[in-house]
Amino acid sequence: FGLIIFRQLKNLPVHSAMREISELIYETCKTYLITQGKFLLILEIFIGIVIVIYFGLLQRLDAIKVVIILIFSLIGIGGSYGVAWFGIRINTFANSRTAFASLRGRPFPAYSIPLRAGMSIGMALISVELFMMLCILLFIPGDYAGPCFIGFAIGESLGAAALRIAGGIFTKIADIGSDLMKIVFKIKEDDARNPGVIADCTGDNAGDSIGPTADGFETYGVTGVALISFILLAVSHPATQVQLLVWIFVMRIMMIIASSLSYLVNEAIARARYGRASRMNFEAPLTSLVWLTSFVSVALTYIVSYFLIADLGDGSLWWKLSTVITCGTLAGAIIPEVVKVFTSTQSGHVREVATSAREGGASLDILSGFVAGNFSSYWLGIVVVALMGAAYGVSTLGLGALMVAPAVFAFGLVAFGFLGMGPVTIAVDSYGPVTDNAQSVFELSTIEQIPGIKEQIAKEYRFDVNFETAKQLLEENDGAGNTFKATAKPVLIGTAVTGATTMIFSIIVLLTAGLTRNLDKLSLLHPQFLLGLITGGAMIYWFTGASTQAVATGAYRAVAFIKANIRLEGVERASVTDSKRVVEICTRYAQKGMFNIFLTVFCSTLAFAFLEPFFFIGYLISIALFGLFQAIFMANAGASWDNAKKIVETELREKGTPLHDATVVGDTVGDPFKDTSSVAMNPIIKFTTLFGLLA
Repeated sequence: FGLIIFRQLKNLPVHSAMREISELIYETCKTYLITQGKFLLILEIFIGIVIVIYFGLLQRLDAIKVVIILIFSLIGIGGSYGVAWFGIRINTFANSRTAFASLRGRPFPAYSIPLRAGMSIGMALISVELFMMLCILLFIPGDYAGPCFIGFAIGESLGAAALRIAGGIFTKIADIGSDLMKIVFKIKEDDARNPGVIADCTGDNAGDSIGPTADGFETYGVTGVALISFILLAVSHPATQVQLLVWIFVMRIMMIIASSLSYLVNEAIARARYGRASRMNFEAPLTSLVWLTSFVSVALTYIVSYFLIADLGDGSLWWKLSTVITCGTLAGAIIPEVVKVFTSTQSGHVREVATSAREGGASLDILSGFVAGNFSSYWLGIVVVALMGAAYGVSTLGLGALMVAPAVFAFGLVAFGFLGMGPVTIAVDSYGPVTDNAQSVFELSTIEQIPGIKEQIAKEYRFDVNFETAKQLLEENDGAGNTFKATAKPVLIGTAVTGATTMIFSIIVLLTAGLTRNLDKLSLLHPQFLLGLITGGAMIYWFTGASTQAVATGAYRAVAFIKANIRLEGVERASVTDSKRVVEICTRYAQKGMFNIFLTVFCSTLAFAFLEPFFFIGYLISIALFGLFQAIFMANAGASWDNAKKIVETELREKGTPLHDATVVGDTVGDPFKDTSSVAMNPIIKFTTLFGLLA
């Protein structure tokens, strides 16, 4: 499915001027990704040493088994890296095709192409992940399949963390460097003379395509490993273990089928409704896709569970377990709706940000964004509590006969359900970087200035060009992309927290010999546990500061270079040399920031694990909870600032005014909020928890 769409997108019509720009973006992305690949291998050395010490020296596994575990950790890294590469390739096909399709003046192709690219990534990503995990399950002997799962998960988690954090730093250095030139030199968005624009386009892919794709790949693997670990530790009967493991893997296959069917149906409906329309609400078909997939997934969950586990327990557990997964699946649809209340261009909160900026400038713009971010954290927290509470209620209805702590298994299934429409979640998240790049490709191609371009397109492609309508459509579509990028982030961070909860409990089961001793140490009355809770919260704020500092330092260097080298007279485009120099600055500071963060997380996890086991448990719990709310607040505050700027540009059409300048400043504050610090919480939480299994 994914590869078929890949070929279809590659063969779509595109003007050579636009194709040249998208290929230049791809080449810079490729250079960045090759550099990151070398960096990942250096980081793997640290992880490999710990794996060898733990499994070889402490667990005393045979050398060949330790080598196989190391190989699977490399396969995990390779999986994250490979799907990230696939993501940038298809997105850089889609961006120029979307820009060219908009010249027809019809909105539907501008919506359809980015979504098709996203579905291609989502379907390929989930299928590759599932295939790799099935290979471990089917072909690795049972006595060390578990360690191989852990090695694989740690590898993909390391890859995701590095690509997500470094990508988030890169993209926001470039974005801030490019955006501030609009204020300094009063130039338009994506002005081809700005050397920072190519780096910004590369950053859109590094931060919003490479990072999320690797993150999504890792999320599915780590959530599966968390459930597998729990089942093996908390379920005593081997036959029940096998039955539950088979059920989980079949459910994953079902989720892929549900997403593909829902996409095809929704696309047919959208084409019939908007295919010939001159205007459309770009968010509407994306919203309907999310809800349709949710309902189809829920229905198939009950049907498949009935046929697979109808005889499990007392005969009623099939619908109880299905109901628990349904809580997570519904969360995948409800959470985006709540997020849109605080981040959509149609929301009252975002309009308040834009209105505040008119009279209060950047100061009130920023304060209003803080309001939206804080309120969103509260309401999303309540939604998560309600759904996890419902899952807990169902878990009390007989699951205790199969396992210890059934509530924890229920929370893990909620995380599993979060990902129930995984390809669609990845697709709407990938929609944003394509729409953002399409706008840039349009401007950078300077297609409007090509002599005789209207006649050429009419002759070769047989349609009349409407440049002004095309620009308006691309800007409106970019607003929808911003919104749906924002909706995917809380889903992924929620998955990280609920999945981490399950994994932390697996560690607790090991430390307490199956919940038979040391339970008093899991209490606020145990000083080390309380100190661990405090330390975990502190670490989240260190991480936020370190990632934002990396952006600020790199952006300073990028802004200084661009201001010194930008040429506005007598040139149509910035030189390729200057553009590549900005990319180099972004890459260098992204790697410095990532290495600093990695060393701190790596060393802290090892040190705190050796300090005292229950201190470490408190530390892990605290990182998950503090990280959840910090990430939601920062992601949604940043999105509200971004879309407030979009309202000023597309609806009010006040580019170049003091109002626009104020919202640009707010957007640059929100850049590291939404696309660096917040999104990187997800892999950091999971990497720390996974690594804790070894430590």
